[in-house]
Amino acid sequence: MSLTGLGQRLEVSKPTVNEMIKRLEKQGWVTYERYKPITITLEGKNEAARVIRKHRLSEMFLSEIMGFGWEEVHQIAEQIEHLKSDIFFDRLDEMLSFPTADPHGSPIPDKEGDFIKNNYKMLSKIGEGVTVALKDLRSSDKEFLMFLNKKEISLGLEITVNQIEEFDHSMSISYGKHLNIVISQPIAVKLIVENIG
Repeated sequence: MSLTGLGQRLEVSKPTVNEMIKRLEKQGWVTYERYKPITITLEGKNEAARVIRKHRLSEMFLSEIMGFGWEEVHQIAEQIEHLKSDIFFDRLDEMLSFPTADPHGSPIPDKEGDFIKNNYKMLSKIGEGVTVALKDLRSSDKEFLMFLNKKEISLGLEITVNQIEEFDHSMSISYGKHLNIVISQPIAVKLIVENIG
Protein backbone atom coordinates (compact mmCIF):
# COMPACT_ATOMS: atom_id res chain seq x y z
CA MET A 1 0.00 0.00 0.00
CA SER A 2 1.18 3.53 -0.73
CA LEU A 3 1.52 6.36 1.82
CA THR A 4 -1.39 8.15 0.14
CA GLY A 5 -3.58 5.03 0.23
CA LEU A 6 -2.73 4.38 3.88
CA GLY A 7 -3.49 8.00 4.78
CA GLN A 8 -6.87 7.81 3.04
CA ARG A 9 -7.72 4.52 4.74
CA LEU A 10 -6.77 5.85 8.19
CA GLU A 11 -8.24 9.29 7.42
CA VAL A 12 -5.04 11.11 8.40
CA SER A 13 -2.75 13.48 6.49
CA LYS A 14 0.19 12.31 4.38
CA PRO A 15 2.76 13.95 6.74
CA THR A 16 1.20 12.08 9.70
CA VAL A 17 1.40 8.76 7.80
CA ASN A 18 4.98 9.51 6.76
CA GLU A 19 5.99 10.13 10.40
CA MET A 20 4.23 6.93 11.51
CA ILE A 21 5.90 4.81 8.80
CA LYS A 22 9.33 6.20 9.74
CA ARG A 23 8.75 5.10 13.35
CA LEU A 24 7.55 1.64 12.28
CA GLU A 25 10.55 1.28 9.94
CA LYS A 26 12.92 2.24 12.77
CA GLN A 27 11.38 -0.57 14.85
CA GLY A 28 11.97 -3.00 11.95
CA TRP A 29 8.26 -3.63 11.44
CA VAL A 30 7.90 -2.24 7.89
CA THR A 31 10.09 -1.48 4.91
CA TYR A 32 9.50 1.57 2.76
CA GLU A 33 11.22 2.97 -0.29
CA ARG A 34 10.03 6.13 -1.97
CA TYR A 35 7.50 5.48 -4.77
CA LYS A 36 7.20 1.82 -3.75
CA PRO A 37 4.51 0.12 -1.66
CA ILE A 38 4.94 -0.19 2.11
CA THR A 39 5.62 -3.80 3.10
CA ILE A 40 5.31 -5.35 6.54
CA THR A 41 8.25 -7.42 7.77
CA LEU A 42 7.99 -10.82 9.49
CA GLU A 43 8.83 -9.08 12.77
CA GLY A 44 6.07 -6.55 12.01
CA LYS A 45 3.55 -9.32 11.34
CA ASN A 46 4.47 -11.01 14.62
CA GLU A 47 4.10 -7.74 16.54
CA ALA A 48 0.74 -7.04 14.88
CA ALA A 49 -0.51 -10.53 15.83
CA ARG A 50 0.67 -9.97 19.42
CA VAL A 51 -1.23 -6.67 19.72
CA ILE A 52 -4.35 -8.16 18.10
CA ARG A 53 -4.18 -11.13 20.50
CA LYS A 54 -3.92 -8.85 23.53
CA HIS A 55 -6.80 -6.67 22.31
CA ARG A 56 -9.16 -9.53 21.50
CA LEU A 57 -8.40 -11.45 24.70
CA SER A 58 -9.12 -8.24 26.62
CA GLU A 59 -12.46 -7.90 24.80
CA MET A 60 -13.35 -11.50 25.70
CA PHE A 61 -12.45 -10.92 29.36
CA LEU A 62 -14.55 -7.76 29.49
CA SER A 63 -17.47 -9.52 27.83
CA GLU A 64 -17.37 -13.00 29.38
CA ILE A 65 -16.08 -12.27 32.89
CA MET A 66 -17.08 -8.67 33.53
CA GLY A 67 -20.40 -8.70 31.67
CA PHE A 68 -19.79 -5.76 29.33
CA GLY A 69 -21.85 -5.67 26.14
CA TRP A 70 -20.10 -6.24 22.82
CA GLU A 71 -20.69 -2.57 22.01
CA GLU A 72 -18.73 -1.50 25.13
CA VAL A 73 -15.55 -3.59 25.02
CA HIS A 74 -13.51 -2.10 22.17
CA GLN A 75 -12.46 1.21 23.74
CA ILE A 76 -11.63 -0.35 27.11
CA ALA A 77 -9.63 -3.15 25.44
CA GLU A 78 -7.60 -0.51 23.57
CA GLN A 79 -6.33 0.69 26.95
CA ILE A 80 -5.64 -2.81 28.34
CA GLU A 81 -3.73 -3.96 25.22
CA HIS A 82 -0.89 -1.55 26.09
CA LEU A 83 0.08 -3.61 29.15
CA LYS A 84 3.57 -5.03 28.55
CA SER A 85 3.18 -8.25 30.57
CA ASP A 86 2.92 -11.29 28.27
CA ILE A 87 2.25 -13.55 31.27
CA PHE A 88 -0.85 -11.48 32.09
CA PHE A 89 -2.33 -12.20 28.65
CA ASP A 90 -1.25 -15.86 28.79
CA ARG A 91 -3.16 -16.22 32.08
CA LEU A 92 -6.12 -14.36 30.60
CA ASP A 93 -6.12 -16.82 27.67
CA GLU A 94 -6.02 -19.79 30.07
CA MET A 95 -8.71 -18.30 32.33
CA LEU A 96 -11.00 -17.91 29.29
CA SER A 97 -10.28 -21.54 28.19
CA PHE A 98 -8.27 -20.46 25.13
CA PRO A 99 -10.98 -18.78 23.04
CA THR A 100 -10.52 -18.74 19.26
CA ALA A 101 -12.73 -15.70 18.56
CA ASP A 102 -13.56 -12.41 20.28
CA PRO A 103 -17.08 -11.16 21.16
CA HIS A 104 -17.49 -9.86 17.57
CA GLY A 105 -16.43 -13.19 16.02
CA SER A 106 -12.94 -12.04 14.94
CA PRO A 107 -10.25 -14.74 15.31
CA ILE A 108 -7.83 -14.52 18.24
CA PRO A 109 -4.21 -15.36 17.35
CA ASP A 110 -2.47 -17.88 19.63
CA LYS A 111 0.92 -17.19 21.27
CA GLU A 112 2.69 -18.04 18.00
CA GLY A 113 0.51 -15.59 16.04
CA ASP A 114 -1.51 -18.32 14.31
CA PHE A 115 -5.28 -18.28 14.14
CA ILE A 116 -8.10 -20.34 12.66
CA LYS A 117 -8.94 -19.29 9.11
CA ASN A 118 -12.62 -19.76 8.35
CA ASN A 119 -14.37 -19.92 5.02
CA TYR A 120 -17.19 -17.52 5.88
CA LYS A 121 -19.05 -15.20 3.49
CA MET A 122 -20.76 -11.85 3.72
CA LEU A 123 -24.53 -12.18 4.12
CA SER A 124 -24.84 -9.98 1.03
CA LYS A 125 -23.41 -12.90 -1.04
CA ILE A 126 -26.06 -15.38 0.14
CA GLY A 127 -28.97 -16.28 -2.13
CA GLU A 128 -32.70 -16.44 -1.43
CA GLY A 129 -33.98 -19.42 0.55
CA VAL A 130 -30.61 -20.12 2.20
CA THR A 131 -30.18 -20.41 5.98
CA VAL A 132 -26.91 -19.29 7.55
CA ALA A 133 -25.39 -18.80 11.00
CA LEU A 134 -23.93 -15.41 11.96
CA LYS A 135 -20.27 -16.04 12.83
CA ASP A 136 -18.39 -12.74 12.57
CA LEU A 137 -18.82 -9.01 12.00
CA ARG A 138 -16.91 -6.85 9.55
CA SER A 139 -17.23 -3.88 11.92
CA SER A 140 -17.11 -3.41 15.70
CA ASP A 141 -18.30 0.19 15.43
CA LYS A 142 -20.42 1.04 18.49
CA GLU A 143 -23.34 2.46 16.45
CA PHE A 144 -23.43 -0.67 14.28
CA LEU A 145 -23.42 -2.95 17.34
CA MET A 146 -26.20 -0.88 18.95
CA PHE A 147 -28.21 -1.29 15.74
CA LEU A 148 -27.73 -5.08 15.92
CA ASN A 149 -28.75 -5.07 19.61
CA LYS A 150 -31.93 -3.21 18.70
CA LYS A 151 -32.69 -5.79 15.99
CA GLU A 152 -31.82 -8.67 18.41
CA ILE A 153 -29.08 -9.89 16.06
CA SER A 154 -26.16 -11.67 17.76
CA LEU A 155 -23.43 -14.19 16.96
CA GLY A 156 -24.64 -17.74 16.41
CA LEU A 157 -28.06 -16.55 15.23
CA GLU A 158 -29.58 -18.57 12.39
CA ILE A 159 -30.80 -16.30 9.60
CA THR A 160 -32.87 -17.24 6.55
CA VAL A 161 -32.73 -15.02 3.47
CA ASN A 162 -36.32 -14.71 2.24
CA GLN A 163 -35.99 -12.19 -0.57
CA ILE A 164 -33.40 -9.91 -2.16
CA GLU A 165 -34.56 -6.62 -3.64
CA GLU A 166 -33.16 -6.28 -7.17
CA PHE A 167 -33.05 -2.47 -7.08
CA ASP A 168 -30.90 -1.85 -3.98
CA HIS A 169 -29.97 -5.41 -2.87
CA SER A 170 -31.69 -4.94 0.49
CA MET A 171 -32.71 -8.25 2.05
CA SER A 172 -35.80 -9.56 3.74
CA ILE A 173 -34.59 -12.00 6.41
CA SER A 174 -36.11 -14.10 9.18
CA TYR A 175 -34.48 -15.13 12.45
CA GLY A 176 -35.81 -16.23 15.83
CA LYS A 177 -39.24 -14.68 16.34
CA HIS A 178 -38.60 -12.01 13.68
CA LEU A 179 -40.13 -12.63 10.26
CA ASN A 180 -39.41 -10.65 7.10
CA ILE A 181 -37.12 -8.02 8.62
CA VAL A 182 -35.59 -5.78 5.93
CA ILE A 183 -31.90 -4.93 6.20
CA SER A 184 -29.92 -2.73 3.83
CA GLN A 185 -27.09 -3.94 1.62
CA PRO A 186 -24.46 -1.99 3.66
CA ILE A 187 -25.60 -3.91 6.77
CA ALA A 188 -25.63 -7.28 4.95
CA VAL A 189 -22.01 -6.68 3.86
CA LYS A 190 -20.93 -6.37 7.51
CA LEU A 191 -22.58 -9.63 8.65
CA ILE A 192 -20.23 -12.59 8.12
CA VAL A 193 -21.97 -15.94 7.98
CA GLU A 194 -21.54 -19.67 7.52
CA ASN A 195 -23.89 -21.60 5.26
CA ILE A 196 -25.87 -24.21 7.22
CA GLY A 197 -28.67 -25.06 4.78
